[in-house]
Amino acid sequence: MSFRIVVTVKYVPDAAADRRFADDLTVDRDDADGLLSELDEYAVEQALRIAESRGQNGDDAEITVVTVGPRDAEDALRKALAMGADRAIHVEDEALHGTDVIGTSLVLAKAIETAGYDLVVSGMAATDGAMGVVPALLAERLRVPQMTLLSEISVEDGTIRGRRDGDTASEWLESSLPAVASVTDQSGEVRYPSFKGIMAAKKKPVESWGLSDLGIAADAVGLSGAWTTVDSAAERPARSAGTVVEDGGVGGKRLAEFLASRKFI
Repeated sequence: MSFRIVVTVKYVPDAAADRRFADDLTVDRDDADGLLSELDEYAVEQALRIAESRGQNGDDAEITVVTVGPRDAEDALRKALAMGADRAIHVEDEALHGTDVIGTSLVLAKAIETAGYDLVVSGMAATDGAMGVVPALLAERLRVPQMTLLSEISVEDGTIRGRRDGDTASEWLESSLPAVASVTDQSGEVRYPSFKGIMAAKKKPVESWGLSDLGIAADAVGLSGAWTTVDSAAERPARSAGTVVEDGGVGGKRLAEFLASRKFI
């Protein structure tokens, strides 16, 4: 039986585009281009490396990427498939609109259980919300160990090992499988999809599941089931013109006075 790796990925608005809230105070995803969250690319990369290392020892591994999101979220899955993942699962349902991180973790956990897994790999956070709590929530829901924020990861003999780097020290962690792991953007350079990989991705299976397929009630997700809410939002004010300090022999003094008036010095 193949070693089953599930990678959770997210389709996020392009950070370079203008991002706004919709009328219901959810992120407006219709008017901004989207893409696979950059930090999730590191999770796909590490899953591929684990699969490749097992292949060298004659062991099979299968990588499934899972996302929860609107129709366009399939683009994120196709990018992961082009990198080398084997199959994809897209959980899409109109009732999911406005789902917060608690609901998202519920849907992902049910999808992962249904797909079957030995190891779940996630990015350290999504580039839109940047909460970074989904891996821990998944481990709790799946009732398996978690190893988060790893900058190095390996799997051997039914054990996952990893290194977590802090400000002053590094920790080496070890856990039995199954488990949930998240990796940082320091875990290794992400490969670019090759032309062959891009063409192959078009033929790889992408399964579409709804809430009913996972046995989840509609009121457990969406805005009505969210544990958090946005009360108000306002656009960031436009950047105002700065103060120009001209040097007529006393520029240094005027600059110091300006900085002192704003308590910078």
